[in-house]
Amino acid sequence: MSGMDYRKIEEDNCSDHDNVNHPAHYTSGKVETIEIIEDAVKHATSPTIAFLQGNAIKYLMRMWLKNDPKEDAKKARWYIDRLIEKL
Repeated sequence: MSGMDYRKIEEDNCSDHDNVNHPAHYTSGKVETIEIIEDAVKHATSPTIAFLQGNAIKYLMRMWLKNDPKEDAKKARWYIDRLIEKL
């Protein structure tokens, strides 16, 4: 084998902390961020518009839960600026 400890991977997948399906910085509120995004973009005029809006929401939703809120705010602004250009 490649030296990977598959028991460790299995233990990680069985833990209460799931960074793939339910990362803590997206599930700290009453509703998961993905549900808010899906609802917010359902009337978008194109997939690109939905993507840009969704990413802006994502960064704003998690900005207080990560290491650098200002960085996430700047990332949200980047997506919002691009969204405005596309409208």
